Amino acid sequence: MLNEERRRNIVEVVQRNGRAVVSDLARQFGTSDITIRRDLDLLQDRGLIYRTHGGALSVQSASDADHSLIERELQHPREKLRIAVAAAKLVSEGQSVLLDSGSTTTAIARQLRSFQQLTVITNAINIAGELAGGTVDVILTGGMLRKNSFSLIGPLAEEALTHLKADILFLGVEGIDPRFGVSTSNMLEAALNRKMVQSAQQVVAACDSSKFGCRSLSAIVPISAIHHVITDKQAPEKMLDELRKAGVKITTV
Repeated sequence: MLNEERRRNIVEVVQRNGRAVVSDLARQFGTSDITIRRDLDLLQDRGLIYRTHGGALSVQSASDADHSLIERELQHPREKLRIAVAAAKLVSEGQSVLLDSGSTTTAIARQLRSFQQLTVITNAINIAGELAGGTVDVILTGGMLRKNSFSLIGPLAEEALTHLKADILFLGVEGIDPRFGVSTSNMLEAALNRKMVQSAQQVVAACDSSKFGCRSLSAIVPISAIHHVITDKQAPEKMLDELRKAGVKITTV
């Protein structure tokens, strides 16, 4: 089978089933996993599929993958707790911390409740609720509410961030790839995340290993804009090595 014929057939499989796994495609087409991964990377560059960790989604499935925060909190809870504990160790009393919306950053917020002198800036109303009534000062951006993620997005939220500076940003991402950078499924969320990166002295991507190799709909920033990644020990070592070579500090928990 010619390369282009195989790739057309891969697109048909992904469109028909909504998703596909690398190992299944390799068996079906009688080739190696490495060849299939290269095919999927090329097909994503052409806009025909969306690459995920271990496989691919159809374009339609990827656009429907904006899961609710409650659903995401149920995924990999132990890993997210360990990531949150490690993230909190990077924070010192008296600092200003910028927290993106998301399930992992919500876990980080819970770890920050014991601080006595801390300012947290966030676009997530659930994170503001987690910290309300305690000793942490909270600044909540304005903006338009995304109901499924409890986050505030849009021009008002972006404008608020132009007037604020943070010592450290904890960025929750839906995809991390050494070549593509970090990404998320919502374009307005991605635009706000870019403003967050500009407002912070240190940028930490906090994500479990399932996000590695994924390229979500909207690119946020390239890997060169990330200083530190905190993830779990199941993250693919090859990708971690690529991140290290790019100057990113890696913490696995």
